[in-house]
Amino acid sequence: MTAVEDAAQREEPKGWLRRHAIDVRPLRHSAYRRIFIGNAVSFFGVQFTAVAVPVQVYAITKSALWVGVASFVGLVPLIVFSIWGGAIADAFDRRKVLLVSSTMMWLTTLGLLAQAVLHLDNAWLMLGLIAAQSAAFGINSPVRQAIIPSLVGPEEVASANTLGFTISNAAAIGGPVGAGLVIPAFGFSAAYLVDAIMFTVVLWATLRLPALPPTGDKHSAGLRDIGIGLRFLAGHRLILLTFAIDIAAMVLAMPKALFPVVADQRFGESSLGWLYSSIAIGAVLAGLTSGWINRVRRRGIALVGAVVGWGLAVAAAGAVPWLWACVAFMALAGAADMISGVYRQTVLLGAPDEMRGRLQGVFFAVVAGGPRLGDLRAGSVADWTDATFSWVAGGIAAAVVAVLLGAAFPVLLRYTDKTP
Repeated sequence: MTAVEDAAQREEPKGWLRRHAIDVRPLRHSAYRRIFIGNAVSFFGVQFTAVAVPVQVYAITKSALWVGVASFVGLVPLIVFSIWGGAIADAFDRRKVLLVSSTMMWLTTLGLLAQAVLHLDNAWLMLGLIAAQSAAFGINSPVRQAIIPSLVGPEEVASANTLGFTISNAAAIGGPVGAGLVIPAFGFSAAYLVDAIMFTVVLWATLRLPALPPTGDKHSAGLRDIGIGLRFLAGHRLILLTFAIDIAAMVLAMPKALFPVVADQRFGESSLGWLYSSIAIGAVLAGLTSGWINRVRRRGIALVGAVVGWGLAVAAAGAVPWLWACVAFMALAGAADMISGVYRQTVLLGAPDEMRGRLQGVFFAVVAGGPRLGDLRAGSVADWTDATFSWVAGGIAAAVVAVLLGAAFPVLLRYTDKTP
């Protein structure tokens, strides 16, 4: 046995549980631990708003298309402010950028609370608030991801990504279930109030972060700096392909816009919480047993396989007539999505620190914009045909496109744990 093999054997976790349980080493770092707690609490509250908005829009309009439009309307500000927000994150103290953008998000939630308390029932007003919140979210999310390598060691970045995905999906289980109980009993205003109160925790966590000034050359966050980031991205085919496969998965197969319709027509109002939390259930289970993820060598094959699994599981969920089976298949889809998300994010965080904010901005525009386009696609097709066809056909199409991307671009399949 060589010295290298001997060292690798010593580093390999002993026992099934230690080899497969989620890696919590990043929580040893106090700054990361505080922001992790803040995100965990605020993510739970945000899910109340994520459920309340489409359900309230559907209650006002009785249209699946309007639910899709409500999701889509935030797309343009989300894309614009994600890309610009990434440049801001590379130009200014990331702690300050995170604090300002978090405050903006909190204020828009208060706006949603106010319209619900006043019973305005105005879908157009809600679209305006959704657009404003998307703009703030677009600035906030790239910097929240870009700071991770500064808070943990480089060898713990993938584990920190997994922890983040897992806790956000855990919140996406409890949040929708809680919203499903709160909204029928107390109305939409109670859901927005829960979000507003819980979001204050992430403001506290951000205030406790150390200063995170920019590295490398000074930037102004202008168009020139955005262009530099986009040119850097254009020269990295692997990153572009991870974006492409995620867009295909979300645009073609995300069925969330159909949940209010399916609950109304097939499963009953009480199913809403289960439908909205179904993807997250699988993601959390995958996260809690994710110790193996960081040890996979052929990550490109694993990534493509996960996206194919996502599409096929979504299609199966749309085809079955039982709520428990629908939730089970969507949970399987959520597990596959979590695995692909970890590998995609790890590729991106391998970029130089001075480019990380801009790349995260584009990444977030992709991962958040794709589901919104998917909502519009799902709602539109459902209005033209029916919810079942829209749901099943989208899942099958996503699986087929993932296979075609892997076959057409071998660099994606050649992505390994050694890829820079």
